[in-house]
Amino acid sequence: MFRGMLESSIISRAINNGIVQVNLVNIRDFSLDKHRKVDDYPFGGGTGMIMSCEPISRAIASVRTQSSRVVYMSPKGRVYNQRIAEEYAALSHVIILCGHYEGVDQRVIDMEVDDEISLGDFVLTGGEIAAMALVDSVSRLIPGVLPEGAVKEESFNGGLLEYPQYTRPAVYKGVEVPPVLLSGNHEMIRRWRRKKAFEITMLRRPDLLADAKLSQEDLQIIFELECENIRYSNRKEGK
Repeated sequence: MFRGMLESSIISRAINNGIVQVNLVNIRDFSLDKHRKVDDYPFGGGTGMIMSCEPISRAIASVRTQSSRVVYMSPKGRVYNQRIAEEYAALSHVIILCGHYEGVDQRVIDMEVDDEISLGDFVLTGGEIAAMALVDSVSRLIPGVLPEGAVKEESFNGGLLEYPQYTRPAVYKGVEVPPVLLSGNHEMIRRWRRKKAFEITMLRRPDLLADAKLSQEDLQIIFELECENIRYSNRKEGK
């Protein structure tokens, strides 16, 4: 499942250049069962199968070091975001445990796992897709993976969603690129982008603003947007 992600595009280049190392460990290789079994029926009854303690613990022990952090991809974990991605990018070694079936024996979580991470309030058939998202989002934050400065103005940087982006042609199906982007005035472009970032964040994810670091200019931009919203509401109501 991981080959497509690890053998293409930016992550592949990072691995080939030795910036990022990704080691895939098959838990079945650590089963003592002749059929390489790694699961069993749950105590207390219920549907599905539970992944067993021993093969998981042996697999983790085969790669764990003193600096490792073991993370279990689980819908019960803390919800993943860019701040957590930055937290993980600062680590030297992360072990990601991918659950399957109905999950893993709780004793593995209690004894081996340092952190539980969820991609959101939904359930996947296994932790592999969630693990890929973590690997991708963390790897791109490591210096040298992306061109310098490429991450600086992305969504969630500084607590804001990213401003709209445009490229050629300047007019598409009668819709023009905002003139300010063609003006060549870098200060006007910078402020327009900042204002648009606030506008989109206030509309779609106002919760992010609680953690945003606001400058005096940002407060002025928010005031302008609120005034514009009031004027729009008044026009709509015929005032």
